[in-house]
Amino acid sequence: MGLQAEPWGGNNNMKTIGQLADLLTDAVVIGNRDTVITGIEHDSRKVQKGTLFVCIPGVHVDGHKFIPQAVAAGASAIVTTREDVEVPEGIAVLRVKELQPALDTIVPYFHDYPARKMRVVGITGTNGKTTTSYITRAILRKAGYKVGLIGTIQIMIEDEVLPIHNTTPDVVELQHTLAMMRDKGMDYVVMEVSSHALDQNRVAGIEFDTAVFTNLTQDHLDYHKTLKNYMLAKAKLFDHVSETGCKQGKTAVVNIDDAVGATMLAHAKCKHLTYAIEKEADLRATDILVHANGAEFVLHHESFGEMPLKLHITGIFNVYNVMSAVGAALAEHIDAAVIKETLEAFTAVPGRFELVKAGQDFSIIVDYAHTPDGVENVLKTARKIAKKRIIAVFGCGGDRDRTKRPIMGRLAAELADVVIATSDNPRTEDPEFILSQVEEGVDEAIGTKHHELIVDRRHAIYRAIEMAEKDDIVVILGKGHENYQILKDKTIHFDDKEEARAAVAAKLAKKN
Repeated sequence: MGLQAEPWGGNNNMKTIGQLADLLTDAVVIGNRDTVITGIEHDSRKVQKGTLFVCIPGVHVDGHKFIPQAVAAGASAIVTTREDVEVPEGIAVLRVKELQPALDTIVPYFHDYPARKMRVVGITGTNGKTTTSYITRAILRKAGYKVGLIGTIQIMIEDEVLPIHNTTPDVVELQHTLAMMRDKGMDYVVMEVSSHALDQNRVAGIEFDTAVFTNLTQDHLDYHKTLKNYMLAKAKLFDHVSETGCKQGKTAVVNIDDAVGATMLAHAKCKHLTYAIEKEADLRATDILVHANGAEFVLHHESFGEMPLKLHITGIFNVYNVMSAVGAALAEHIDAAVIKETLEAFTAVPGRFELVKAGQDFSIIVDYAHTPDGVENVLKTARKIAKKRIIAVFGCGGDRDRTKRPIMGRLAAELADVVIATSDNPRTEDPEFILSQVEEGVDEAIGTKHHELIVDRRHAIYRAIEMAEKDDIVVILGKGHENYQILKDKTIHFDDKEEARAAVAAKLAKKN
């Protein structure tokens, strides 16, 4: 059930530096303990009068260098781990032993623990988080609740859209966002929760009410090193939802067709709601029919018996995403009629199996798939609806897990008829080196299929659309909703959908 939050401006965002210090062990205040704090920021450009400026000693940029700018902008205090920091007279210093644990404690307290005033649905897993979060948001809004969304694509406070820079923001940004949502009267927050955020405890101070697990496949091994570490990071969400808090009715919603689901359930010391297609579960989908323009299946749950559905989204992976969202909605006691009506009206999420229509006589699909499992799911779905060839354009990001590159190359070569490997976000790596690793997998599986390596992503998209014939499907993978490309020395505007439309326009112009 939704909890009514305080009205805008209802919380008192003013604490003293002494109050913050009293929460911590081994914290020292240098200066006036009664210095008033009206905000907490680690970006000097966001500092306003009364702000506590967090000096983060980063790898590339040291926050201590920006103390003068923060003070000039109105900062009343700084927090640091160093003993030798010089600040102007009248500026208080909060010195702590370890910065991150200190922030994990003081930031939620400063904002009066906003997540306690709203129901919070956390969604974790390798694939499907974004679609699940959007469907869950739609269901809750249809049920009459005011909903905030914290996702990969954007942050939304009802229909107000805010940009986002990390899959899950750090504790300073996240608590500030949650406070805004509480103050604007949100009943619910639906939140994608990444493994990085869980491992780094960016979700400190958040009391989750429903935790959803979608699936786990290879990703982020550059950070976690092993699949076991990755799995255990995800499982922390279920430790969180099991913690005793001020709200009642905690539920773990878990995909038990995924082998890792058992681990998530083991960490969930609360009510369980399982879902599956292949196994017996609390929520199950049967009689599944997937076609080009959608999917049809029957959902089964003890609360409503059978629920036949006709959806505008397609693919087996979306059947699982729908079950994730339905599980979350059932955990929050949403009426079955509301769930069904919402699902049958739902169309798409930007960059998730999104059709691009520009007057061409072949199909173009843009999808965010950037993991082996994601590539496999999308291409298998495309194969089910393909009348002729599938032309796959994809790449692998630089400075990320290298072991998945040949795997993705092999899968693309096995499941598509034409493979064009290209750049994704190469970052600091040599794009040609990335493609050489992708090609190892392509060569393993290609046989006599046509394949090309084109470093420039724009040229790769134009090439795919140039060779596409009537009833072919061009599948452009990896970036989905992103409208930028991260290169070695800069970030440029780049949108796969825009490029595809431009390529179609050029092709049609050439014909005429």
